Amino acid sequence: MDETVAQLIAAQDSSADEGSVWTTGSHPEIRLPLPASVLQFQNVKNSKETGFRRTVQTCLRSIEKAMFHHQWQTAAELMTNYFQILEDNTTRKQESASQVVWRMGTAILQYHPNSCNEEISSFAGKMKSIGVKHYLKVCLEHAIHLLCNGKTDEAYRELTVAETWRYGEKTAAQHKELKLIQGYRALLDYYTWAKKNGALHEKDLADDAVDLGTTQDMHNYFRQASIGLHDAVENPGVWDPFILSYVNLLDFYDGFEEALKVLNNYAYNSRFPPNPNAHVYLYEFLKKHDASPEKLRKVLRVLYELVPSHELMLEFNSLLLQSGKKKHQKEALCVLLCLLDFPTWKEHDHTWKLFVKQMKKAISEGHPDWIREQWELRRDWWPAFHFSKFRALRDFEENERTACRKAVIAGILMGKGCKYFVTIYRLGNKDQNVKLKKMRQYVKDHSLLQLC
Repeated sequence: MDETVAQLIAAQDSSADEGSVWTTGSHPEIRLPLPASVLQFQNVKNSKETGFRRTVQTCLRSIEKAMFHHQWQTAAELMTNYFQILEDNTTRKQESASQVVWRMGTAILQYHPNSCNEEISSFAGKMKSIGVKHYLKVCLEHAIHLLCNGKTDEAYRELTVAETWRYGEKTAAQHKELKLIQGYRALLDYYTWAKKNGALHEKDLADDAVDLGTTQDMHNYFRQASIGLHDAVENPGVWDPFILSYVNLLDFYDGFEEALKVLNNYAYNSRFPPNPNAHVYLYEFLKKHDASPEKLRKVLRVLYELVPSHELMLEFNSLLLQSGKKKHQKEALCVLLCLLDFPTWKEHDHTWKLFVKQMKKAISEGHPDWIREQWELRRDWWPAFHFSKFRALRDFEENERTACRKAVIAGILMGKGCKYFVTIYRLGNKDQNVKLKKMRQYVKDHSLLQLC
């Protein structure tokens, strides 16, 4: 940015003044067009651009810099001048400028310490009339802002008005935006229903009589919420909070089959984008209703393919072992190995405990090939990742028991001469640990090198 604009920004205090965000306060007012000296060092790609447009681009870059440095008052003062871009006589320029003003203006108001809800609402109202093509987006953003500030009723009214709004011929983009608005409005209906349901439950516990009007009121909210949520989640997309609310409604009114149908559609319909949460919700719903282990394994197997590091993989491992089948025992071992491939599980004591237990069982039952097959895929990087000398020293200091388990695993995979095993064995012998001798003998007899 050139020296003139830099001086203008430096002259302004980044702290907020009292009063409206968009007023310049005690600072010198900057008006467009700026002096020619502002533009003299600008590298203008299109020499045919007018001085006005080059100046507003300079102003825009100044606003961006002020926002980047969290100088919200400076950004607000510059924005009052950038508003003049809306007077551009080119329709395309006006349309793009209105979106820039909306995005940047909203961000400034959100973070400016002196902004208030009234100013944000006023700004949103102006943006709706200036950029009609962005009307629905502005409404939705404003409604979410109101929700974040606890103004549920105002947000509901904003969404209701937006839901009935139309402009010209309905486009595909407009259709998606309307469905999203419809979903949020239905989500608020669900919120109201949940509050009333909670109050009704408390009355039941207190043995108070529940009048017919309250029950009917609850049912009306249920109907409004279920219709809105159903219409929203039928469209391909990621609808996590909407799906959960819809399923809770159906499940409460004994709609198990319908709720299961909704979750299955959300998880397996090819029109929807791959979404691990969809399979988590399906699994938790089936588990809540005491589904068979076979059904639970089926759901978690898909989740395993999508996110092998998911925390539910420990439950998947347990479900696989419950079946008693050899193919499931082998798969359970693979699940644990895949978990340990990820840094988030690297220091998870319980996973190492399960792994060494299942590893020993596989060897005792004559299946060292299960381990060897998986080790071949990891032998190039697991030693440095899990079994370095540095790692051994750290593990022994933090948790001696886990370090010994990992030493057994390292010894089985790479032999008793590997760095990790030797380090743990020497550290343990300083404390005259008798168990280490048994560990050394087990590794000597059962390492993959010995079993080859």
